[in-house]
Amino acid sequence: MAEPAARADYGFGQLAAELDLARWQMRLARERGLIPPPDLEGGRWSAAVAEQIAGHAAQIRAALGEDPPIGAVKAAQRLAVRVGLDVEPADIEVLVLSGDLEVVHRYQGRPLYDPHDLDALDPERVTEVVAARKGPRFATVGAKGAATLLGWPKSLFLRVAAQRALPVDRLGRYALADVRALAGDRELQAAVAEQQRIMALEAARREQTRSEQVIRRWMRDCDDYLSQATDRPPDSAELTRALRALTAARTAIRLHREPAAEGAQPAVR
Repeated sequence: MAEPAARADYGFGQLAAELDLARWQMRLARERGLIPPPDLEGGRWSAAVAEQIAGHAAQIRAALGEDPPIGAVKAAQRLAVRVGLDVEPADIEVLVLSGDLEVVHRYQGRPLYDPHDLDALDPERVTEVVAARKGPRFATVGAKGAATLLGWPKSLFLRVAAQRALPVDRLGRYALADVRALAGDRELQAAVAEQQRIMALEAARREQTRSEQVIRRWMRDCDDYLSQATDRPPDSAELTRALRALTAARTAIRLHREPAAEGAQPAVR
């Protein structure tokens, strides 16, 4: 059996696949100079250059990490859980302007941040920024902020707050110390994690069913077109979207299928 012919050149996606890089990693690698510009017309890389790059692909992956850059909202949520404060997107902007955090990429004009840079921020510096914004409200937090620093949905926090009879001040705000105590309650956190796992699994299964239905309908439309029952060909873009959604749903199902660790408490009601 003849061996497949060697590729003469590589496009953006082809080179990313050759290097085992996600597309976002490929974009960042180009922007950071870890991958040289295309050396052929049409924005393509020659096989010789691709071979040279492949020699240090492992170092490129290590430099970029496995977590894609995130926007200000998710960056604030990540920091909030880490430092135990109601960090907001405005705080992220302050950290950028003060030189504590770098914008590593932009998507549709919006700045993106490296999760590793966020994890490396000094908690005391983040606390200073949040305290400057909140002023005399620093020791209290609203329901939305409490949910953010716990990493929970707001509705779940409100249920737990009612069950625990957490006191509120005249503005309806909770004591930061009380909310942090919830974060330190291992049994409660285990129960919440189990509930979120179940909810994520159920959502993924619903998406799997929906995607499978779309694909089956597309295949019926394809049969109708092949048999000339209709002159209108099926929309290939619809199939592509459904296949991507199905792949993501099945990945999520595998991720969330395993039960929580032994000893976890029943889900919060």
